[in-house]
Amino acid sequence: MDKLTELLIITMEECGELTQACSKVLRKRDLEERELKGNKTLEESMKDLAKEVADVQCMIELMQTEGLVDWADIRQGVTEKRTKLKKWSRLI
Repeated sequence: MDKLTELLIITMEECGELTQACSKVLRKRDLEERELKGNKTLEESMKDLAKEVADVQCMIELMQTEGLVDWADIRQGVTEKRTKLKKWSRLI
């Protein structure tokens, strides 16, 4: 497997793990609101979420190092996404 393939596969896997962590936080929050118990607490799920965010951030940084993405383009994309979120969501 070449370096590019490995980088992109691991990035895809990490994004999938972040998706799962987001889902688990929502489920744990719902369980705790209904006073039901699961294997992990909401706090533990939040720590898992932070770890997965860090893993994805690491992979983004590696993609930048390898020249796949440019920080200026990423910053511009973030600005554009924030503008869309201002219009279409209540997050900003």
